[in-house]
Amino acid sequence: MKCIWAGFRVLSAVASLISACLLPGAPSRAQSVLGYHGQDNRRGAFTVPGLSWEQARSLRLDATFDGRFSGNVNAQPLYWRAPGAAAGSFLVATEDDTVIALDARSGREMWRRDLGRPMPLSSLPCGNIDPLGITGTPVIDPTRQAIYLDAMISEGGRAHHRIFALSLKDGTVLSGWPVEVADAVRAKSQSFDSSVQNERGALILLNGMVYVPYGGFFGDCGDFHGWVVGVGQDDPTRIAVWRTRARGGGIWAPGGIAADGQSLFVATGNTIGAANWSDGEAVFRLDPDLRHSERSQDFFAPRDWQALDERDADLGGANPIPLDLPGPEGSARALVLALGKDGRGYLLDQRNLGGIGGALAIETVAARPIRTAPAAYPAANGGFVAFQGDGARCPAGHRGEGLVVLKIGAGAPPAIATAWCAAVRGAGAPIVTTTDGHSDPIVWLVGAEGDDRLHGFRGDTGDSLFASAPIAGLNHFQTLLAADGRLIVGADNHLYAFAPP
Repeated sequence: MKCIWAGFRVLSAVASLISACLLPGAPSRAQSVLGYHGQDNRRGAFTVPGLSWEQARSLRLDATFDGRFSGNVNAQPLYWRAPGAAAGSFLVATEDDTVIALDARSGREMWRRDLGRPMPLSSLPCGNIDPLGITGTPVIDPTRQAIYLDAMISEGGRAHHRIFALSLKDGTVLSGWPVEVADAVRAKSQSFDSSVQNERGALILLNGMVYVPYGGFFGDCGDFHGWVVGVGQDDPTRIAVWRTRARGGGIWAPGGIAADGQSLFVATGNTIGAANWSDGEAVFRLDPDLRHSERSQDFFAPRDWQALDERDADLGGANPIPLDLPGPEGSARALVLALGKDGRGYLLDQRNLGGIGGALAIETVAARPIRTAPAAYPAANGGFVAFQGDGARCPAGHRGEGLVVLKIGAGAPPAIATAWCAAVRGAGAPIVTTTDGHSDPIVWLVGAEGDDRLHGFRGDTGDSLFASAPIAGLNHFQTLLAADGRLIVGADNHLYAFAPP
């Protein structure tokens, strides 16, 4: 049975079934958070039974959790709870090229694995992270009980991108790993220069492969490209690669790669000096073998891609997000929403992305560039999508600086409208919690490098429910997660846990 998003009017007797249908893979109190935003589709939808609208107003720091460690954090932490285990652990990856497992109840360090020396910014041609180690969010395979990540390592005065697989039990590097990316790509008769390639997007697993996206550094220096590199989990010598044809076109959104269970979806940024369209400013659907497709069904680019290139108005500022909406006469509509630095939202047909200019709907939704990952949750006759940004068409009485929620309307064609806006100062990425998959939706985000507070808003109206005291050490684009009945915020040197009373 194909699961689709339904409205909020459901019978309580089948609420749990509807929840599973609306938000496949949404973590509950006992489930693990295996990747960025908790799901391969990157919707950022979490189920927290004890976190209603009323209880959110009295959220508080969990004084029993002391999640201190050493290292700067840009990647989203993950949560792992082995089957049958009494307690879980949080996995934190730092810019020091260190992975740390913390006990989920106390915050006590369980194990720590140092993978190498991070790259100092002074040794790179451009960039804005110092030191540069693990930036992209890792991914966990629960079957193999392993965590996969990319680390930038300084060795012999040179930059090396290496893909690691670590045991979740104790952080041991698994046999056959790490994979030196430059060597793996060279085996496919291509060249990969680690000194100009950055890895900021989240990793993903599909069909026994781990996929890693790459872009360039802040400043667009050197001959970098947008890359996806796939490595076989059981056979790390099995390699697949895809890259943009023109220079540039980096895949740099923090959400990285999204998937619908069969295909991968990525968004690329501006290409540099391209006279003809050569894979920049685009959304791609990639098969697991990563073969480059010329079919219009497998990519979308705006007609003004060249003007976007010239303005550095990347379509790839946020990862694409697959959506399943109810269509006409009860049919299902599989869509993809892309959000760009040009402030526009693009709705695409998930099965036929449309080629150049083939969007189903285009709407200016933000007054400034959109750069963080969106989150999605169900609405009557459609869906809601939240993102950090300044709204271009906020309803009367709504302040639009910081958080925008769109209503994606079902219909032929589908439509994009602004449902509500809220004022938040900072650049975090939102998630959404509900108590059972649909009830009491709350949009959460941190005002990273702004007011540095955790904020919560009613998902239907935008009314403010919660604002924390300032949190030290937040970095821009940081997102949070819900796990073990709490909200977890990752920051430099510290994990913070917020719990309802």
